[in-house]
Amino acid sequence: MDDNGAERDKMPKVVMYVSGFCPYCTMAEKLLRARGVEEIEKIRVDLQPGQRTEMMRRSGRRTVPQIYIGQTHVGGYDDLSMLDRQGELASLLAG
Repeated sequence: MDDNGAERDKMPKVVMYVSGFCPYCTMAEKLLRARGVEEIEKIRVDLQPGQRTEMMRRSGRRTVPQIYIGQTHVGGYDDLSMLDRQGELASLLAG
């Protein structure tokens, strides 16, 4: 396996609470994929109301997306984008 494949294997799990029509969810997914994330567990809060309750309990927020990288709550798209601009997203994805 090449070095990139080995790095992807070590990448922490990415979980994103989303809804069906959510431009910020789409932008967050595009940014994560551009940074090498191949697997994103998407939890649809619009189809599973209990998941919205769980999202609010975990994050303290009501809006989507809510993004977790490993055990770290990143927040929404603006938070994710800020981490990327500050150069901190890569290290978070590296585990």
